[in-house]
Amino acid sequence: MITDFLLEHAALVPIALLLIAVACAGLGHVLLRTGRTGWLWAAVVVTAVPVLVLTLAPGGPGAFQRCAVQFALPRLGSVELLANVALLLPVTLFAALATRRPWLMFAAGTALSAAIEALQALITAIGRACDTNDWAMNTLGALVAAAIAWALLAGAKGRRPTCR
Repeated sequence: MITDFLLEHAALVPIALLLIAVACAGLGHVLLRTGRTGWLWAAVVVTAVPVLVLTLAPGGPGAFQRCAVQFALPRLGSVELLANVALLLPVTLFAALATRRPWLMFAAGTALSAAIEALQALITAIGRACDTNDWAMNTLGALVAAAIAWALLAGAKGRRPTCR
């Protein structure tokens, strides 16, 4: 249903990606300023659930399993590529703020994406397609999240956060 809407309104996808980034940054900023680390961890869990459901739930009737090795740069009208950028952005951002280690969480987000793609390849019964583009775009989303978190942490402390 969401995919159909986005495919029909591909011009809205970049706006949706921007809104997701701004909303997560705003919420993260508020939680960071108020010192609510527990709420940041809750946000990690809440945003991780859709990631796992969207990537590891069975593909449904007629789904087939394949793996593609390809790399493409995201285009503004490319729904799938931009959706993959948005997929790990919230969970990586909130984890980076909770741990105060944005670049470590960038690495963790990249590893999570690689693990998801590996599971999609290895567990053929779920009928999911593994794709190097998915990993690359998830990694781009994790990079954007780490950069946003780094900026928020720098602003919160009045100095640069640690680069661990």
